[in-house]
This record gives sequence, structure tokens and C-alpha cells, in this order.
Amino acid sequence: MVIGFRNDKSLKDRIFIPAELPILPLRGTVAYPDLVMPLIVGRERSIRLVDEAHSGDKMIGIITQKNPDIEEPNIEDLYTIGTVATIMKMVKMVDGSQRIVVQGICRFKLVEFTEKEPQLKAKVLPIFEEYQKDIEIDAMYINLKNLYKKAVEMAPYLSSELSQIASQMENPGNLVDLVASTINIGVAEKQEILEKIDLKERLKKVTILLNREVETLELSSRIQSHVKEGIDKTQREYYLREQLKAIQKELGESDDRLTEMDEIRKKILEAGMSPDVQKTAEKELDRLSKMSNMSAEYTVSRTYLDWLTDLPWSRATEDNLNIADANRILDEDHYDLTKVKKRILEYLAVRKLKADMKGPILCFVGPPGVGKTSLGKSIARALGRKFMRISLGGIRDEAEIRGHRRTYVGALPGRIIQGIKKSGSNNPVFMLDEVDKIGMDFRGDPSSALLEVLDPEQNFSFSDHYLEVPFDLSKVMFIATANMLDPVPPALKDRMEVLELPGYTEEEKLMIAKQFLIPKERTEHGLNEDLIEFEDDALKVVIRSYTRESGVRNLEREIAGLCRAVAKDVAEGKTEKQIITADSIHGYLGPIKYFAEVAERTKYSGVATGLAWTSTGGDILFIESTKMRGKGNLTLTGQLGDVMKESAQAALSYIRGKASDFQVPEDFFEKNDLHVHVPQGAIPKDGPSAGITMLVSLVSLLTDRHVRNDVAMTGEITLRGLVLPVGGIKEKVLAAKRAGIKSVILPKMNEKDLEEVPESIKENMEFKFIERMDEAVEICLS
Repeated sequence: MVIGFRNDKSLKDRIFIPAELPILPLRGTVAYPDLVMPLIVGRERSIRLVDEAHSGDKMIGIITQKNPDIEEPNIEDLYTIGTVATIMKMVKMVDGSQRIVVQGICRFKLVEFTEKEPQLKAKVLPIFEEYQKDIEIDAMYINLKNLYKKAVEMAPYLSSELSQIASQMENPGNLVDLVASTINIGVAEKQEILEKIDLKERLKKVTILLNREVETLELSSRIQSHVKEGIDKTQREYYLREQLKAIQKELGESDDRLTEMDEIRKKILEAGMSPDVQKTAEKELDRLSKMSNMSAEYTVSRTYLDWLTDLPWSRATEDNLNIADANRILDEDHYDLTKVKKRILEYLAVRKLKADMKGPILCFVGPPGVGKTSLGKSIARALGRKFMRISLGGIRDEAEIRGHRRTYVGALPGRIIQGIKKSGSNNPVFMLDEVDKIGMDFRGDPSSALLEVLDPEQNFSFSDHYLEVPFDLSKVMFIATANMLDPVPPALKDRMEVLELPGYTEEEKLMIAKQFLIPKERTEHGLNEDLIEFEDDALKVVIRSYTRESGVRNLEREIAGLCRAVAKDVAEGKTEKQIITADSIHGYLGPIKYFAEVAERTKYSGVATGLAWTSTGGDILFIESTKMRGKGNLTLTGQLGDVMKESAQAALSYIRGKASDFQVPEDFFEKNDLHVHVPQGAIPKDGPSAGITMLVSLVSLLTDRHVRNDVAMTGEITLRGLVLPVGGIKEKVLAAKRAGIKSVILPKMNEKDLEEVPESIKENMEFKFIERMDEAVEICLS
């Protein structure tokens, strides 16, 4: 804003300037008379000065610092010529600083400082400008006005309104100060103009500076015109790059940024992208080349291009198609698991005959510790591929799979694309661990995001939200692992080929311990065969009495404990070989943890042995019944679910309906209460498969006949006396084998499920298939 005080010759008579003024130092700018300018005051001393002046006559002296980096300037750090100004407006900010608007009045000369604390004050000598019109001043005034108008038209940083303001000014001094305050010159040059009191000298100096600025603007315009002439219609996308080259040619400087753009363009060409993806990458590169490096969007765009160029679009590892060699590697790493190994060798065989086949989607299901995760590494080694594993347990955000949109701060691709990039090839063995433990609630459903990943008919064009371009996952061999299939959504389950891994028998655990676990633990504890040896009987004791599991994880821990004990002795200087025998196990591992309790528990009437399925494999289940004086009530304990309670009610109803057949007195149920308990009461139990066991337990109690201690059973019962099929037969038979059960009673309709049980498990075991509940009573009760 420009105000016309200078035509008023009585200014010095009309405006009273005190002999002493508070001094406000400025950094990086210069204030001129008659011009309005906003200032931000942040230094404590300056804030106190403005507060005091604003509450008084609002008049201050403004002087520019010689060095803007000095926080608390002294007298010698300030120029001697400044501008008297009045505070028009003051606003206090939240952070304690002040925003003020000041209007210059006149120049002043600093005479001497009278006060330094708490703020600067000084005696000043006001300088009022008076001039006589002559032809030379008028000519320079008109020339400066025309030149400034030209500069405003060419300079993008000058507002078009300034040209109108300048054209309306009649005072040459006002025009000179306006031009000096708005054109692109340094602080020292602006201060030099402020210090020139003579109007002619000031007009000459500003005209020289304005001419220099106009020449610079004309040169920039010529460069732009020169660049445009050299670009035809097919090269318009390179316009900005050519302009930058021309500017640098004029300045004689090198272009590091153009080199960076060329490197990215080279990476795009070498990445082996599909034409559509390459087009997207080149479009993004053009956007990047037009951005300022200081822009926040620049980093986002550069990161996106880095992800695109680093992905293995066409990089793949060569498969090991030697079937015998792959079979040898699988046998080296894992004992048994015949079904899984057979499937991998079939895949290799088909791959050998058909190179462009799609990768299978396998799902290993089994209890913990049977080798599902380690099997993935073994498969990758057999195929000669890179191995990548991600754990899905507890994931609740589908963005973990598909990635985040680039509009979000800190966005990244999902774990699938991250894993592909980390593996460095587009055909790794990719393991999705714990797929049954993905969270599904109001916070998200990542399993739905996996549907496209694990569908061979869709994953050739998988689209990550961050990339927004398709990536081919059809060459990837996906392997999912789960402890149980029930929590896996049906749509996801349908896309996978399920391979079940049952628990190991005692003989299999013994072989795994000898071939894999013992050599591994010896190495990890710094031992060798000359220092420690395990007898087979000792290992069998560890398996039977110190571990009870489907896998071998706890067995490995117990063997590690034995190795640690021996390592301690060796470290103390005992170098003789230590042989771990069945008799010495107790000294190393302490008291026995698990007992063969079937015979002990079933020596009383009312106790029957059932078979149960759990998430960690199969287990045996004892059903205990007792009777007491009462009114015919049935009590059920052991933290049972509703289905299991209903099975007990059905068993009792069946017995009451056939009381005479079981030789139970007619008035028994009116005078006695029954109590059915399932031990291990802290563990929740549910399901219908314990129905037949509850029936046998109650009949044993009511007839006072003992249940055979070598028999275990499973099956759902009905009020009509039928035995219905149940699930988990393989795991239940395995649990019976571990517990030393010789005879297993199964529903007739589960006979087909016995085919999945390995022959080594069924060896020395008797299986009896029943259709009616009475058959179980005849077999079990002695």
C-alpha cells in the first residue's frame, strides 16, 4: 500500500517525531517511508518493545541488521539509517509471537543509543525529503515508471496491481521506494537505496537495478523461446527437460537431476515390465521430472518408481527338474510325509513336461510341531527356488495383504508384493503361515483379500492398492499352513489343495530324533558323537514319559535339555563319552511327566475311555460316572459344551428306556442321582463324538461291570440306538496308538476313513465297527 505524504510540504510540521525512539531490528528486509508492510516479531526483546510502543504513541524506529543470523544484535550489528514507522495493527499469536502491520513515515539517522535493556532505545534525527522539480527528475521518473511496468509484465513474482499503483504515483520518491521494495535485489542494495537521501542519486541507482532485472527476465524469455523452437509435436513431453538444459547451458552448470531422471528411465527399460506397466512408470517419471525436489509429492512419486523398478517383473530362478535329486533333498530334510513329497514330485514332473504351468496352491494342515513350516523351506531347496515366509497370525487389516493407497502418508505395498521384492524373483516358494489365525471382525477381513492371491485363475493379474498395476503371481508356488481347517472361510479353503499332516507315531518320533533332532542339537551345543550318545530305549522313555504331543517340538526341547546337561559336564572338564540310557533319564530331566493311566483309571466301574480331536491332534478322554441317593437328577461337570451335555442326556434317556434290558431296578432313577464328570476340568470340551463313551460309562456304573482297559471308542449316539459317524478319525487312532490302546471302536460309516491311517499305525491294533449302541456295550463290558 502506498500513501502520498511526500507532496505535503508541511509533513515535518504536521507529524511529531520524538527525539528518542524504541529501535526494532529487522532481519532480511528493509522498511521504506510511506509503505505499509507486515512483520512477524518473535524475539523476546522485540516483543516487549512492540507491546510498550503499541500502548503508547505507537511510533518506533526500524533498522535492518547487517547479519540476519545474529539472534541478539548489538549496536555495531545495525545500519545507521532506518525508517520511522507507526504500528497500525498488532495481533498476538498462539506461540507467543506477534504479527504487526507498520506504515513508514520518514527516514531517520541514528545519533546514539540511550538504552540497551530491556529493549533498544536511541536518539534519532528525522530526515524529511524535499525536492525541486526539474526536467531531469521528470525524465528519470517517467523512464522508471515505464521500465517498472515492463518488469511487472515479465516477472511472475510481481503482481499486476503494482503496475496500476505505480502509474498513479505523482511523487518520484514514492515510486523509487516502491520499486526498490518489490524487485528481486539483495538486502544490502535495498539498504543502499534507503541511505541515498538525494532523489536524483536514488533515481539513478534504482533505474540501474531495474534495468538489470529486466535484462535477466528478457534472457529467461529468450531461453524459453529457443527451447520451444527446437521441439516438434512428437517431443512435447521433453519440453521441461530441454528448458532446464538450456538454462544450465547459459549458467555453465551440470545437471545432476537430469542424470537422476536418466538413471530411473534406464531402470524402467531394464526391469522387463509389461507394456502397460512400463507406460504407467514412464508417465509417473514425467510427473516426477516436473516436480521440485523440495515438494512433498516428489518423495512419494520417487518411492513409487523405486518400487516399480525394483520388483522382479521378469527375473526368475531356474527350477531343479531332476526328480531323483529333488526326492533326495526332501528325504534329507524330513522323515516320512510320503503324501506331501509325492505331491511335490508330481508338480516337478508336470513342470518338466509343461514349462508354463501355473504354480499350485497347497495347504498343509496338521497339529503343531509336525514340520509344516520347515517343509516349505525343504520344498524351496528341492526346487532350487527362493523361499519367502510371512506369518498371518493375528492380522486384521486387509491392507497388510493388498497394501495402502498412495494417498495415505507412509503408504507401502502389501506383504505379498513386499515378499516378492525381497525374494528377488517372480517364482519363489511363498509360505503363508498360520492362515487359520487371521483375524476377521469389524476391523477388517484379510482372508477376503487373499482370495485373489490364492486363485490360479485370477492371480496372474494381482493388483496391489499401492502399485495400481497388475503383477503376475501365477508363477509363485503358494503354501499355506494351518492347525485346523474349520476357521478358514469356505471360499478361501476352496482355492487350496489341502494336504493333511497327521501326528507321528512313537516309532516315527524315534527315527526323527535319531536322524534329525540329535545331530542338530549336538551341533548347536558344541558336542559330537565322541561326547554324547543316545540309546533307543532312552529316547523311547523321553517320548512316552516326558512328552505328549502330535509333533516333535517338545521332544526336541527335551533332547536339547539332555545336551545342555552334557555340555555343562564337558565345560567342567569331563571329557569321557556319556551314554544316555533309560535309567539315567530321570537324573537329567527330573520326574516323569506323563503316565500310562488307561489301565489304572478303568479298573473301577463307571469309567470308560473315549477318543477326542483337538487343535493339537488327537487325545484320549476319560468319562467318569457315579451314583448317589437323590431324586433322579443328572449332574454334568468338566467344562462341557452344550452338544456334549446333550449327548449325556441322550445316553441316559436311552438307558432309562431299556432299563429292563440292562437289569436296572425300576425305581432306581427315582431314588438316585447320577453325576457324569470329564477330568481335566480346566479345558473346555464339546462335540457329539463322546456320546458312545458316556453311554458305556453309565451302563458300566449301573450294572457294576468294568470297562476293558485296552478299548477306546468314539461315535455320536441317537435315541433310537444308532451310532453316527464323527470326524478326526486319523488323529484319534494316532492318540489311541500313543496311549497303548489295542482295540478301537468306531462307527460303521467311518470305516472308509481308516484308509487314510498309515499301516504302521494300524499295526497290532484291532478295529471294530458298530452300527448300534448295544454292540459297544457288549464289546466293552466284561
